[in-house]
Amino acid sequence: MTKTIQGVINMAWPMVLISIVIIVSLRLSYIIKNHQHLTLYKELLMLSFIIYILCLFQIVTFQDDVTWSTNNFIPFREMFRYSLGSRLFIKNVLGNITLFLPFGLFTSYYLDIKKPHLIIILTLIASISIECVQMMIGRVFDVDDIILNLIGGIFGFYILVLLRKIGDSMPKFMKSELFLNILSAIILIGVITLI
Repeated sequence: MTKTIQGVINMAWPMVLISIVIIVSLRLSYIIKNHQHLTLYKELLMLSFIIYILCLFQIVTFQDDVTWSTNNFIPFREMFRYSLGSRLFIKNVLGNITLFLPFGLFTSYYLDIKKPHLIIILTLIASISIECVQMMIGRVFDVDDIILNLIGGIFGFYILVLLRKIGDSMPKFMKSELFLNILSAIILIGVITLI
């Protein structure tokens, strides 16, 4: 899994870096021009969502498929081929679930979704679109990927529900904009240092 994440970073960093520079400069210009208040943690959260979408695009369009793979329209056929805990199980089953966790989390946050129905529909739309495009560009369509992505999107929704419950029980100062901005700056510095 670490090699996969590192591979995505190695493939996507030029596109992500250029996009970040353009997006941040446009957003800062907009904030300054319109005399808006800058809330660092909200801006970083939105930027994280955009980076996630860019990396998702990179993964689903440029990653090499295994040459022996064929389209799979039979639910659960591919995912039950792998031994539990094997490298292929981790990459294909857990990887597809993990791939859509951020989608469920970010989408639920920005649309303020309270019940899972809408996230199920949005995840299905995104995942089916990805699989259809993959088939059109010479990769494979796999209905199991749609199922696993759906599970990931739902998990992301419930992670947000849990985070909201934890947030509601936190002391008031930890919910303040200043505290969240400082925490965001520390996380940003940590991520930059790791990269």
